[in-house]
Amino acid sequence: MPADLDALPKIGAPAVRALTRAGYPTLRDLAGVPRAGLSVLHGVGPKALGIIQRALEQHDLSLG
Repeated sequence: MPADLDALPKIGAPAVRALTRAGYPTLRDLAGVPRAGLSVLHGVGPKALGIIQRALEQHDLSLG
C-alpha cells in the first residue's frame, strides 16, 4: 500500500515537529525539497530522510 501523500510517514516525533514547523506538514509538501535543507532540521536525520524518500518513491516523487 503506497504511503499517504496527505500525511507524513512513520518517522520520529521530533522529525514530525520540525518538518511541520518548517512548513512541510504532509508528504506531498516534501516532493522536490532539497535533502540538504531538510537535514539541518533538528530530528531529521539520515533514517528519517530515507523513510521519506522511500515513501515519495511510491508515488514516483523524490526529494530534491
